[in-house]
Amino acid sequence: MLRNLVKSLILLASAVLASCQEDMIVSVDPTVTVSSIKPMNAANNGPVKANMDSYTDLQIPYARTHDAALTEVYVAKRCVDVSAVFPDWDAPIDDPASYDFVNTDVLIANMLKAGAKPFYRLGQSIEHGAKKYGIYPPKDYKKWARICEHIIRHYNEGWADGFHYDIEYWEIWNEPDLDVKEGRQFTDPRTWAGTLEQFNLLYVTAACHLRSCFPDIKIGGPAYASPLKPMGDFLDCVKKHGAPLDFFSWHRYDSIPEHFADRAAKVREQLDVKGFTETESILNEWNYVRNWTEPDSYSARTRANAKGAAFMAATMCSLQNAPLDMLMYYDLRPCTSYNGAFSAYTFDPQPPYYALYYWAQMAALGTQIKADLSDSGIYVCAASDGEKVRVLLANYNDDRDLCIPRKVTVQVPGTAGRCSCRITDGTRLDASESLAIRGGKVRLTLPDYSIALLEY
Repeated sequence: MLRNLVKSLILLASAVLASCQEDMIVSVDPTVTVSSIKPMNAANNGPVKANMDSYTDLQIPYARTHDAALTEVYVAKRCVDVSAVFPDWDAPIDDPASYDFVNTDVLIANMLKAGAKPFYRLGQSIEHGAKKYGIYPPKDYKKWARICEHIIRHYNEGWADGFHYDIEYWEIWNEPDLDVKEGRQFTDPRTWAGTLEQFNLLYVTAACHLRSCFPDIKIGGPAYASPLKPMGDFLDCVKKHGAPLDFFSWHRYDSIPEHFADRAAKVREQLDVKGFTETESILNEWNYVRNWTEPDSYSARTRANAKGAAFMAATMCSLQNAPLDMLMYYDLRPCTSYNGAFSAYTFDPQPPYYALYYWAQMAALGTQIKADLSDSGIYVCAASDGEKVRVLLANYNDDRDLCIPRKVTVQVPGTAGRCSCRITDGTRLDASESLAIRGGKVRLTLPDYSIALLEY
């Protein structure tokens, strides 16, 4: 009882503080260009028929194919993974009859129909079951590389009644390091049942072969779960064999936006130190996770609510200013607790949907412009196309007691009349209102765990 009383008093004090606080000032200068708006709203996986229209509205720039095989609700379990597309290891590599592209064809076509460019993960989905199937090191690395070659030819060159999709990104494997820290890669592996040295050899074998066949695609990986420790040896191996690494992919799950930006800086630093200054850094799995040490229903709920939306927008704003080239939300695959954007089975948009949607509106303007904050407590990014200006705001702190309503004044010189405001919070989904501009300033209150998009 005492604990609840103390918590209530803290919340009351926070509310009182919010009522008397000075406005936080957001100063936007459309004349100062920062960079292009980066694809912070890319994602894992594409739409189904039920959410095709709302998915299309998100304007997802790239959709990664990883873990597509984990649910029947999506397309089918036999898709994307090398072991699914080429089910009989002993079959002839050059025979189209050896390949089963049917379900993957549907998945890729749906992505493209929704306007998302496929980001194809060559390898296997994660395996949580007691029995493992496709995550063992291939018997013959060169043969595996040639199988991947034929998958690419099917989608980019029309081989085996295929297509000419010109898919750009081809990623080799996913999280080969996941189980190394706990030493379970040989007892209960989930992504790679081998050593990191074995994986490094697979990567350079496949990457070198694919580059010899396709000089214009982007080849990369390896989608590390925890990149900082294993990436040094991996980069040394890539350099030693002269293998391509057009992009370096990695993952991070956390609850604090600044942690993502800090990790992005450290990954970029290692790439540069090793001489990979032109290699893109792509964070292609991320979401809200409070901890991995216990069953975490709190994180699952957060990923689908207003706090999750504010977390997403705050993280995208932070990483827009970090040395990162692309950010890919995990996951838009249906009926997983990691898909906070759409409700399970009914596919209704939930608050996190609008974090992605608002970023798409920013990206549509193309250019990031200068936006400064007078104090910490909220996150901001501003964009312009030379005429319109949009400002994205997020009120987020992982500590519930510290996330209070914020009075904000947004200053955009030269503006007058009214601006539109779209807001998503704990009670509203993309509610619209018109705000008066007085002397180039707009005042609004950001509720706790809210996101707002202003347009001038």
